[in-house]
Amino acid sequence: MTSSSLMAHLSPDTCAAGNRERDAHSSGGDGPQFVRVAEQARAPVAFTLDGRHVDALAGDTVLTAILLAGKRVRDSEFSGAPRAGFCLMGACQDCWVRTEDGVRIRACSTLVEAGMRIVTGVPDARSSTNAEPAR
Repeated sequence: MTSSSLMAHLSPDTCAAGNRERDAHSSGGDGPQFVRVAEQARAPVAFTLDGRHVDALAGDTVLTAILLAGKRVRDSEFSGAPRAGFCLMGACQDCWVRTEDGVRIRACSTLVEAGMRIVTGVPDARSSTNAEPAR
């Protein structure tokens, strides 16, 4: 069955319901970017995201945990635009976040750990571990 013949078998009400569900999870809504639909029986892992308590599941990457809690991984330090990861395999540099002590981690390839304290905002240059001391 081709996709066009499949569409012929769907009623307009079925298509409208699918569109409403898609729209509810699009960037215009207030919910998270990701919605967990499977593997919900894994052990919970508590961590802190931008100062608030968040729960993930054992085996989740930091990126998955962040996008289950909100819309973006971080804002671009160059344009301020929201970023949600790009390649999801550690090659593109789009998902860098920091721990509260300033260590940079790739959210897409780092597993979330209990007690992690993740910061998604752009660090102040004066407090960055990579900044040179003031003279």
